Amino acid sequence: MSKTLDSGLRVLEVLASRGEPLTVTQLAEAIGVHRTVAHRFVRTLEAHRLVRRDRAKRFHLGAGLVPLAEPVERDLRDLALPLLEDLADAVGATAHLVVQEDEDHVRALMVVEPRSASVHVAFRAGQLDTLHRGSAGLAILSTRPPSIDEPEDVTLARRQGYAVSFSQIIPSMHGISAPVPVGPEAKRVSLGVSLFELSQEQEVATAVVATAHQLGRALA
Repeated sequence: MSKTLDSGLRVLEVLASRGEPLTVTQLAEAIGVHRTVAHRFVRTLEAHRLVRRDRAKRFHLGAGLVPLAEPVERDLRDLALPLLEDLADAVGATAHLVVQEDEDHVRALMVVEPRSASVHVAFRAGQLDTLHRGSAGLAILSTRPPSIDEPEDVTLARRQGYAVSFSQIIPSMHGISAPVPVGPEAKRVSLGVSLFELSQEQEVATAVVATAHQLGRALA
């Protein structure tokens, strides 16, 4: 593996995870390199429009990332968008499509906010979270064969067809997610909603599971 390339790419990961512009010094500290080395990284990324510099000499993610990201999981996103929009509006909560990134993480591929709800949670597509925390990751884990040391939340999710979490990713926020039925060689995917109040769990869960199965049929 190229250590230089790895460090340069980590600049993009840090900017994405922090969600705010950072100086060269802050980036250098975040990726563990000298400031002059970080400066070379950002100059190269800037030349490719992957980062941009503002007047305060802080760096943001650049517009050059957009055409690179556009083809990623395009078929999945195209099929999921109208279903997520309908789900978000039906339950009045933010809907999300999450994919397993690696053995330990999941990433929000799509986030769709309800069009009519007066209050809803907001977070960014691309957010990376731990696989073992939050309803989206628990739903994905429930597609694995049972094991004697698995968390009770995963066992319950497998039994009822959906996972529930509270305050695990976003403080005071409920999550309900269901696995999307896909082939054994496909990337693990879950679909769900994040909401402030969960007074009608079964009703929301039924809508989430139905939407996940709709997407699974569309992907088949």
